[in-house]
Amino acid sequence: MKELYIVGAGGFGREVAWLVERINKCNEEWNLKGFIDDNNELHGKKEGRYQIIAGTDYLLNINRDIWVVCAVGAASTRKKIIKRIESNKNIHFATLVDPAVLLSDRVEIGEGSIICAGCIITVDINIGKHVIVNLDCTIGHDARLCNYVTVYPSVNISGFVTIEDEAEIGTGTQIIQGKTIEKETIIGAGSVVVKDIPAKCTAVGSPAKPIKFRE
Repeated sequence: MKELYIVGAGGFGREVAWLVERINKCNEEWNLKGFIDDNNELHGKKEGRYQIIAGTDYLLNINRDIWVVCAVGAASTRKKIIKRIESNKNIHFATLVDPAVLLSDRVEIGEGSIICAGCIITVDINIGKHVIVNLDCTIGHDARLCNYVTVYPSVNISGFVTIEDEAEIGTGTQIIQGKTIEKETIIGAGSVVVKDIPAKCTAVGSPAKPIKFRE
């Protein structure tokens, strides 16, 4: 079994631990050692059966092969964590797909990505590295989710949609076919995307419109 650590001991981290347990019930693949979190006050405590071991410095000093997955929902924070720890070449990034996900064999999923229970992912879809697709989402044909994208629960992504790096798609969002959401944009919960959305903005509503931009 592969030695696995989850970065992030929050609520989603606990859900990912449950996902790992579900995978192991089907095929004993992962030896989950515990959580890594940079909140020093949590170190030594337990979340369920698993200890919160230490901060990310702990991972940088490991000199054996280990696997890591980052369960931090905020896309920019997740990228910073990954860029820091990937300097240790002993670290490999686990790709976790819940056994209850329905997907074809014409789906590409990059390293470090997490696909949660109840999702339907159809055909000719590309999911990049360190992407999170939370519970009960659908992704249609020919969609492309680039690196570090976060898709929150119950999102519907239609065919030929492109979501660029570090975008975050809020709970219950619907995206019609062929639209592009550019990099580092946040789509508010419950939005309906019917037009392309520019980079580095927050967009909300039905139809979704930018309400503010970031530098």
